[in-house]
Amino acid sequence: MTKNLLQHINNPTDLRQLDEAQLPQVAQELRDFIIGVVAVKEGHLGASLGVVELTIALHYVFNTPEDLLIWDVGHQAYGHKILTERRENFHTNRQLNGISGFPKRSESVYDAFGVGHSSTSISAALGMAIASNLKGDFEKHHIAVIGDASIASGMAFEGLNHAGVTDANLLVILNDNAIGIDPSVGALKKYLTAVKEGKNPKKNNMIKSLNFDYSGPIDGNDIFAVLQELKRLQKIKGPKFLHLITTKGKGLQQAEEDQVKYHAPGKFDASTGEIHPKSEENLPPKYQDVFGLTVLDLAKKNEKIVGITPAMPSGSSLKFMMDAFPKRAFDVGIAEQHAVTLSAGMATQGMVVFCNIYSSFLQRAYDQVIHDVALQNLPVIFCLDRAGLVGEDGATHHGVFDLAYLRCIPNIIVYSPLNEIALRNILYTAQLGLNHPIAIRYPRGRGQILDWQKPYEKIEIGKANCLKEGTKVAVLSNGTIGNNVTLALAEMDNPETIAHYDFAFVKPLDENLLHSIFATFENIITIEDGVVKGGFGTTIAEFASKNNYTSKIKILGIPDEFIEQGTIGELQQYCKIDVKSLSTIFSGY
Repeated sequence: MTKNLLQHINNPTDLRQLDEAQLPQVAQELRDFIIGVVAVKEGHLGASLGVVELTIALHYVFNTPEDLLIWDVGHQAYGHKILTERRENFHTNRQLNGISGFPKRSESVYDAFGVGHSSTSISAALGMAIASNLKGDFEKHHIAVIGDASIASGMAFEGLNHAGVTDANLLVILNDNAIGIDPSVGALKKYLTAVKEGKNPKKNNMIKSLNFDYSGPIDGNDIFAVLQELKRLQKIKGPKFLHLITTKGKGLQQAEEDQVKYHAPGKFDASTGEIHPKSEENLPPKYQDVFGLTVLDLAKKNEKIVGITPAMPSGSSLKFMMDAFPKRAFDVGIAEQHAVTLSAGMATQGMVVFCNIYSSFLQRAYDQVIHDVALQNLPVIFCLDRAGLVGEDGATHHGVFDLAYLRCIPNIIVYSPLNEIALRNILYTAQLGLNHPIAIRYPRGRGQILDWQKPYEKIEIGKANCLKEGTKVAVLSNGTIGNNVTLALAEMDNPETIAHYDFAFVKPLDENLLHSIFATFENIITIEDGVVKGGFGTTIAEFASKNNYTSKIKILGIPDEFIEQGTIGELQQYCKIDVKSLSTIFSGY
């Protein structure tokens, strides 16, 4: 057997020079390559391993990049990246100045559409197909690979509904592995399981009823079966739907057996698959666990508490409550809009609803936040995990817009805790009963306090706090980035000139304290881990303008650009909100 076929494949043209009989060897080498890099560099693992055969077959049969290929969700696309001119720099995946962990149009002509959030591929591919028809190009193929539970999202069905009444040359491939990050849920999952088990006659096939040419289900890890079916579908015009069954984590035993843990396992031994143990002794808790454990504790005492998450029970740590109170905690699948309005419906009936959604994912349900929650002034408790910079997942996942897009909505309270104790106490305060909805935003990763499970204390809504007195400059921080301020002050030779205030509430503002600050200080510095356009600093500037204050205001935060991937430390340094940058800025006053 010829060794190292993969090292001679720089692009799909090279791949197409091989005999079909050689493709299983390419598949094995591609799996080994992905495992080898991710084991050292970290990243998403199981999803890309599951679609190795499909990835090879698509590029072998179709004329990419002329034929357009979209991956949904984008973390399935590692094999695609390696086969499309990025093998030699794949080791930079998700690193500062490296390649993105997701398909990205500016990175490669083979990345037909940028994909970070799920369930966009059918709509995008349909748009491309209709555009091809309008330009008179009826031969081009437009392929949407939708997997990892993305098909359950409402947007996917909106795309299917439209595509079924067009003559678009569209191929939708369902990568059915019955799992997203956590196991798939819902009636659609049960339907697809029944189809796989042969319990649903094809005459009752839901996809066929939408006017698609349906085929499958077939074994998506059998490369010859996939090749044969793709070649057949290549000759058929109009909307087509191929149902593939794959195994997430295919080729690595541990990843197949524990698909949740090996979705993104961190560093592991490439030869054995064993994850390198991390010592968690004497470490502060993850913010998600502070949320999960606190809500579980509160739910034991308050029977009206319910929890809702769109497909992130493990990532949000709502899993703690789901295990203890399965009838009061709900994973609704990748359906952020539904999650928000479901929460609103429950709130109308007096339930205390904790709706946990990653900050960047709440963007997908913005209308529901405005129309279904805030307009009706329903006291839904939004818990926005992964707020601020999230690190290596990059621009699609940074939760940096929430302060700006939430603070403009009437009725809503916006709060960013300084630390774990503040998060615990605001969760406690919210479930006591509020007259408005509240958004509580907190970051990815660990906090700083070991002994965080203190007795609950009620937080006064809209109250800011002075953390440190000063004589010359007032620094106003929002959220956990305030801890960088504290560390920066500790590095200064003359910290007595700097006062530090924790403005956890962006809305409502502590205007009484602000009047005192502006009357005292000629220089004000605001700092946030959100965008400077329209965020916390803008709020302070608006207050100053409204009240005719003339103090100089310097706004620090995320600049007006999309921030790419890198460690949180590297990205904070780029945005000049890291400890060293802040210390330098403060010393200049």
